[in-house]
Amino acid sequence: MTTQPTGPASGTAPAPEAGAVLETGVAGDGLDLEAAQSVLGVDDSRFRHDYLEVRGLRVEFDGFVAVQGVDLTVTAGDLRFLIGPNGAGKTTIVDAITGLAAASGSVQFGGVDLLGKKTHRIARAGVGRTFQTASVFEELSVLQNLDIAAGAGRGPLALLRRRTSTPEAVEQALETVGLAHLRDVQAGILAHGQKQWLEIGMLLVQDARLLLLDEPVAGMSQAEREQTGELLQRIGAQRTVVVVEHDMEFLRAFASSVTVLHLGQVLAEGTYAEVQADPRVQEVYLGSAGATRGARRRGAAPTSAAPTTDEKEA
Repeated sequence: MTTQPTGPASGTAPAPEAGAVLETGVAGDGLDLEAAQSVLGVDDSRFRHDYLEVRGLRVEFDGFVAVQGVDLTVTAGDLRFLIGPNGAGKTTIVDAITGLAAASGSVQFGGVDLLGKKTHRIARAGVGRTFQTASVFEELSVLQNLDIAAGAGRGPLALLRRRTSTPEAVEQALETVGLAHLRDVQAGILAHGQKQWLEIGMLLVQDARLLLLDEPVAGMSQAEREQTGELLQRIGAQRTVVVVEHDMEFLRAFASSVTVLHLGQVLAEGTYAEVQADPRVQEVYLGSAGATRGARRRGAAPTSAAPTTDEKEA
């Protein structure tokens, strides 16, 4: 059964009632993992040849080398986590893949070269991402956000034409991310975790085949983190998923493999147990401080001491 959409042409979503507490969001039902299976389906044949291949990736800002010589291969079924101290280059790598940071080297997904392409062309190649701060249309409703995302592949005339029903993929996504009963609520008053779920739903209705998620469980309760981890495992069984994360408990519970970054380079890669036992990783996280990001200037060799706490994320 479909419902009348509150399309973008009909204005903004209803404002919250007086006295609503915006900071804490609104109560949700949690993720519906059975509905998730309906959205994702069981036919993964079209994802079979999709994989992310990064070779020799280098990102430089005015002589400062933020990422240097990174090689990365991620296949469908491998829920890959990127970890590392602040300033390690995790988000910068995602920015380079999605066209938000100029880079050299090679980035391919599904056999398509991504470097040098405009962001919208990268999105059309099946690449989607979330941000540390959820990027949703806060003045529009949950339904409108998903409807806009679902319309990314429609032409201008189709977008302007008012539809009489909600696309099935949008209905399913609403159930999947546990926001069906909040469909007409302004996205801006959702809790942070709910906004992250909404963003994941937006990627699903766009049919993204490569999902790059930046700290998707930040601000969530333990139960929400567990539900999100299970959802990502289901998505990652078919699609290619890369997660930037600082929550080590979440990583240990759900990561298929881990890439550890330090000073813009790959330090170690393997299962959680393998990287945890790596002496180089132990040195970075537990060793004496002393490395400086200035060592990553052009022509300088990085050291491998632990980062300082005031480094900013690159």
